[in-house]
Amino acid sequence: MLKTLSTGLAGLVALLIASLAVAAGVNAHYKIVTGQERGTYIQIGADLAKYVAQPAGIDLEVMPSKGSAENVQRMRFEPGVKLALVQSDVYQAYLDMANSGNADAGTTIRPLRLIMPLYNEEIYFVVRNDSPMKTINEIKDKVISIGPIGSGTAQSATTLYRLMFNQPITEQNMQSLSNEDAIAALVVKKIDVAVIVAGQPAKLFTDMNPDLLAQIRILRLDPSASETARAKETYFPATIRQGSYPNWLKDDVPTLTVKAFLVTYDYGLRDTVSNLNRFADSLCENFDVLQEKGHPKWKQVKLELPPLTKGWQYYPPIERHLRSCIAHRASMPTPAATTATTAPAQPKPAKRPCSDQERLLLLCGK
Repeated sequence: MLKTLSTGLAGLVALLIASLAVAAGVNAHYKIVTGQERGTYIQIGADLAKYVAQPAGIDLEVMPSKGSAENVQRMRFEPGVKLALVQSDVYQAYLDMANSGNADAGTTIRPLRLIMPLYNEEIYFVVRNDSPMKTINEIKDKVISIGPIGSGTAQSATTLYRLMFNQPITEQNMQSLSNEDAIAALVVKKIDVAVIVAGQPAKLFTDMNPDLLAQIRILRLDPSASETARAKETYFPATIRQGSYPNWLKDDVPTLTVKAFLVTYDYGLRDTVSNLNRFADSLCENFDVLQEKGHPKWKQVKLELPPLTKGWQYYPPIERHLRSCIAHRASMPTPAATTATTAPAQPKPAKRPCSDQERLLLLCGK
């Protein structure tokens, strides 16, 4: 009996040791939702997976998507999605909808937290080379592709149009095409303008056939136009550099830009918090590697946590780790962000017709 007990204990210890070894050797498997397959977001996601997640012991799967609004939804509700790339105007649009009383928007956005701001994404207003239009403020009443419903591009295109012209794009003038389909429709004269949001250099254009590139060009921002002044209430002037597309552009093109953010959820589970803390440490420790070996946009990213506007909150565990690492790197100290709190659930309002803004943010049918 003693021999049997001893054998049983030895087996239990061996099993425990084996289990601990397996647990130590298995990486956490997470997902990051990014953007269209030839856009900048998906390349940024791949860089994070290779240079940040992998050294932290995290197997980060890079998932394509239609864009920012879809990313918010998937970050909130899809199992395994722990990180997302989201445009600032989309994030703010969700907050605005939540603050206006939309319970679905509040349920979706309020538990999300920021990790850090990344870079500015340029907004391209692309037309045919033979178009009479020269500047962005001339797109009024034209047939426009705003990008797929659920994309950040759609949010930017519709918000910009409304700011510039004090009215929405009419339904008959609005197309929701992917970047590739929008360029094809532009060339065959099915649309007049394709709005594309992408950090330069964008693979969509760097990989494009030279004959096709020769048939399209980018509208310029007119700094003196009244429409530009209204657009700058939300967006910022930027430059699409000739050096980003030497086989296409003859000179720099002034345009507008929107900020990209790395986003997560307000997780409280110990294992998840621990894994994300390792991710934060690796992000700080390997930041120079990202800037050296990653997409050129990483060179525009600053390792800092600037103060946030009302309603925006950093994820506290990651914030603490990043601030500690930033201080260690002798960076400028930044003010502490507001403590994260989750708003109480709100009752769902009575069903009513879905607004255009709700449709863009994928809040219809909830």
